[in-house]
Amino acid sequence: MVRNVIKRFASATEGQGLAEYALILALVAIVAIIALLFLGGQVSAILSDVGNSV
Repeated sequence: MVRNVIKRFASATEGQGLAEYALILALVAIVAIIALLFLGGQVSAILSDVGNSV
């Protein structure tokens, strides 16, 4: 009985950790997409200048 409770608690914390990693990954992806939307034109212009100078 006690072993089953401990096993369930251990698996619940592993699932919680996985959910936290998924949330962090989603947050990083959202920040990267927003940064790309705002800075994409500038980055493209810089890469074009570098490509043209070569």
